[in-house]
Amino acid sequence: MTEEQTSTEQTASAQSEQAQPESAQPESTQSESAQPQSEQSESAQPEAESAAEAAPKKPRARKQSTVKKTRTVELTLTVTGTADGEWQADLMHAGKRIVQGLPVAAAAVSKAAAELHQDISDTIESVLNEARQQHEAKLAELEAEVERVRKALAELEG
Repeated sequence: MTEEQTSTEQTASAQSEQAQPESAQPESTQSESAQPQSEQSESAQPEAESAAEAAPKKPRARKQSTVKKTRTVELTLTVTGTADGEWQADLMHAGKRIVQGLPVAAAAVSKAAAELHQDISDTIESVLNEARQQHEAKLAELEAEVERVRKALAELEG
């Protein structure tokens, strides 16, 4: 059956239902239950048709990856340190050196490393701890030297 025939039959059955006595109600109940379904499908069809009409009008845009949309900036920051605990920074942007040999405090290097990542922080802290130990050893050596010089000076005066 076509949709036109179905809707014509439903309209006729609805009109006959009003005219028929109550003894024919079970038949009309069946036609009532069929009617809402067909009405729903008929009401859904215009929406589907309008959606189908709208789809060809709008060409589907290709989904581009976020990598192409996101602009990346490449900066290379090189932080170098000596065993004495002196740190300096070099900064490059697009192959061009922006900053070279900028002195940086060890505390600033430690703080920046802690902000970046735990693995980076751990590595830099181990280097800083070695530098601290070397400075403490040098300080102890210099304090011992100062003490010897004081004793020598005291012997000369006394």
